[in-house]
Amino acid sequence: MTHTPQITDSHCHLDFPDFAGELDQVIARAAEAGVTRMVSICTKLKNEPAVRAIAEAHAPVFYAAATHPMSVAEEPMATFDQLVEMSRHPKFVAIGETGLDYHYTAESAAAQQDSLRIHCAAAHATGLPLVIHARDADDDMARILAEEHANGAFGCVMHCFSSTAALAEAALNLGFYLSMSGISAFPRSKDLREIFAAAPIERILVETDSPYLAPPPHRGKRNEPAFTAHTARVGAEVFGLDYADFAAQTQANFDRLFAKAANWQEAA
Repeated sequence: MTHTPQITDSHCHLDFPDFAGELDQVIARAAEAGVTRMVSICTKLKNEPAVRAIAEAHAPVFYAAATHPMSVAEEPMATFDQLVEMSRHPKFVAIGETGLDYHYTAESAAAQQDSLRIHCAAAHATGLPLVIHARDADDDMARILAEEHANGAFGCVMHCFSSTAALAEAALNLGFYLSMSGISAFPRSKDLREIFAAAPIERILVETDSPYLAPPPHRGKRNEPAFTAHTARVGAEVFGLDYADFAAQTQANFDRLFAKAANWQEAA
């Protein structure tokens, strides 16, 4: 029997209604595709109990939580103490997603920046990696991440990276990671693939951001963790590697950054 290389979907949203009533099947299809772990991201702290329950009910699922930058204006500001308290859960493995989004919500830029700094401080205090959402805010993003990292170091992944080469370089210079989503597999994303190709392969992760951004051949349909394999195959091509070797490298990268997930053991 041919062994399917294992990979991790480092960013998905399993609590979204798109997956209602289907989680068992979605997770089973992921396993068939070799996606043996997934990190489900909570974007509003009021939804944290539901996301936590999914992680508790499914061994392959870990979770993270934060106030998404696009929700900062309408949701209570996350506090440092809230984030630290949530981080004590054994399957809570990252702080995020936080960041800056000036494409849709530029009017809340100042509040987004305040929120981002709180999340950076929590990442430093807990030792958990930060998960960053960045859209049309590259200069402020690079500046704030550098300032906060200087205040207290933390690990970080630039999730669903689709920004400029300059932001990629700034993040990599801080020791951060870049995550390939379905966008990097789109035919017109040649420039983005070149940004990834210029990065150290030791700093590359893969994700779906499901239910969004399904890669070919599923583009335009609901995305799900199993489809991480399609993006990872494109990633292997970008780096000139066999799929199994690229998968193994991204697994090692995930384990290094998400050490809490790597060290987690299911209770007997």
